[in-house]
This record gives sequence, structure tokens and C-alpha cells, in this order.
Amino acid sequence: MSVGTLALLLAWGALVGIDLVSVPQMMIARPLVAGTVAGLLVGDPETGVRLGVVFELFQFDILPVGAVRYPEYGPATVGAVAAAHALGGGMTWGLAAGLGLLVGLFAGWSLHWLRDANARAVRRAAGPLESGDIRVLARLHAAGLARDLARAAGVTAVGLAAGWLLARVGAAGLPPRVLTLTAALAGGAALAAGVSGLLRIVGRGSSFRWFAAGLAGGVAALWIA
Repeated sequence: MSVGTLALLLAWGALVGIDLVSVPQMMIARPLVAGTVAGLLVGDPETGVRLGVVFELFQFDILPVGAVRYPEYGPATVGAVAAAHALGGGMTWGLAAGLGLLVGLFAGWSLHWLRDANARAVRRAAGPLESGDIRVLARLHAAGLARDLARAAGVTAVGLAAGWLLARVGAAGLPPRVLTLTAALAGGAALAAGVSGLLRIVGRGSSFRWFAAGLAGGVAALWIA
């Protein structure tokens, strides 16, 4: 992978990371979008979409409310796609998905750090803020955005470095049955997480009945087609 491609992946991962909270909030932090674009950047859109769907299913099981801690799968998906490409594609995407889950947990910790850092900065500027100093408020906003950008870029860099290391140690040379099992486990876990999150969103009663009817209709349409 060229230095230029790595730079593009790093920039894309950083933009994906700040989209979650800071700016521009265009939904590019969704794993499906993050993974698809990362796949296009490395010239492997199929792997990008596949891993984007996997992490989108994991994302379904997350309810980002208030100060709850949760993994961040946007930059992690970018790292996973880069890792799968570095490993040579094929069934190695299961290994890349496992790596992405670990990076997602690290990214979740970094979000907690960011909240603490922003809270400390606000407490330090409490006096000028209470007096209505607009310049201090603007500096706080700019500093918060800079911290989030640095955090997102750092998480993406960790994912890219971990993927490179995984390729360097020859993980792609594992027996085919191991790679197949890893992919099956990753896909099964993603499907279970997605179903769990979806059922929690849909709930019970009439909403669930409408969901079941729509699902049955979609399956029937696909079978007829």
C-alpha cells in the first residue's frame, strides 16, 4: 500500500471520527459509509462493503445516549478494511473484523478521554465564560474540535498500524479452515448483535408485527425475483 493511500485513509478516518460528534455530522461515521469509501481508496470496494455491513450490524446494538460508554466503529472500520486489503483479501476479512473490534474498543476509550478533557477545559475557563467572554468560548470550541480531530486521527493510525503488523507477521498464511472459522465467527457475532439491537429498537406489539410483515414480504420478493 502506497504512502499516498495511507495518507488518504488516515484523513478519511479522521473525518469519520469527528463526524460522530463534532462536525459535520453527515452520517459518514456510519460503518457502512466509512467502510465503502475506505474500500474504494484501497481499490477493493467489495471488502469495504462487506466489512462495512459487518460493523454496521455491530453498531445496531449500540444506543449512544448521554454519557454511556460504547465502542466507536467508524475509524475502526477504516482500519479493518485496510488490514483486510493488506492481508490479501479473501477469507482474511474475519481476522480484519476481529482487529476492528479491538480498535473500536480503544476508540470508545478515547471518546471517554475526550469528554474528560473537554470538561476540564470548561472548568478552567469557568470565570471568563460566566462573564460572557465570547473569545474564550470560541477558543474552547476550537480546542475541543482540535482534540477530537487528533483523537480520531490517532485511533485511525492505530488501526492502520495494527493492520500492517498483522500482515507483517504472516497472519494471511494461517490454515484455510482457521480463516474460514474466523470469518464465520465474525459474521455470526455481527448478525447476532444486529438482530439484538434491531429487536430492541422495534420492541413488541404492533411495531414488531409490522416489522415481521415487512421482513416476510422482502424475503418473498427476493425469492420470487
